[in-house]
Amino acid sequence: MIILAIDPGTTESAYVLYDSETMEVLDKGKDHNFWLGEHLSKDLNLEGSPWRADTAVIEMVGHYGTGMPAGKTVFETCIWIGRFTEILEKRCLVSRLMRKTVVAHLCGTARANDSNVRQALIDRFEPSGGGKTPQIGIKSNPGPLYGFAKDMWAALGVAITYAERVK
Repeated sequence: MIILAIDPGTTESAYVLYDSETMEVLDKGKDHNFWLGEHLSKDLNLEGSPWRADTAVIEMVGHYGTGMPAGKTVFETCIWIGRFTEILEKRCLVSRLMRKTVVAHLCGTARANDSNVRQALIDRFEPSGGGKTPQIGIKSNPGPLYGFAKDMWAALGVAITYAERVK
């Protein structure tokens, strides 16, 4: 199954296109929300497109009982979750996963932090590149996770959590 996973943000969103059968990252990146939406509305599931996806999964904003009020950025992100959902529903099945669900699935506890999630993701891939973290690798000898940065890790976590929970 080819999964398009999105970690939405207020102005930019990270995405990963992941093949759950081969456990391979087919594409990844981060783009301005407007341009990502345009790309998805035109290219997803077109014949010959490298972005053929069977399903899409978007990280969902949630309330975690902190007592803090939600700010403008939370609501902006919610708008983009809705816009991406509307675009994608015309082309494939769309699901949403809460961040705490992803963290708990990957790390065994919802209290894990971003570095724990990153390490749990790295541990799921073969060490085939060079350098001290061969799953990531180096420019001259890249691993399967070469080029991942910041929010792309969150999008990968969404893809892998969805894939493993669906199986």
